[in-house]
Amino acid sequence: QVQLVQSGGGSVQAGGSLRLSCAAFGYPWSSYCMGWFRQAPGKEREGVAALDSDGRTAYADSVKGRFTISKDDAKNTLYLQMNSLKPEDTAMYYCAADCRRVVAGIIPPDYEYNAWGQGTQVTVSS
Repeated sequence: QVQLVQSGGGSVQAGGSLRLSCAAFGYPWSSYCMGWFRQAPGKEREGVAALDSDGRTAYADSVKGRFTISKDDAKNTLYLQMNSLKPEDTAMYYCAADCRRVVAGIIPPDYEYNAWGQGTQVTVSS
């Protein structure tokens, strides 16, 4: 059974940076597809970024050029580096695993993922 444990997040002023981590247990890193999602109060969950084992990435337009998804094979950990944060980035962030693959730069939809992290809050103040 795949278990995703998130860490990182917190509060930061606009323009600042944060890094989210997602440690994956029981997940076959030899062939993977993982992503980050977020949900702000009163809004639907949206995909932020995704990465698969072929090195394909996808980003939401709202975060392109500011966020970077990456992984550390040795630590079985997925990261989301968030720079130039804006107040509209404020949300609960979730990592997710076991999508099929990233195609044409599109983040796989949330129903493709079979495992989810517990969520971590990111708050950006103006």
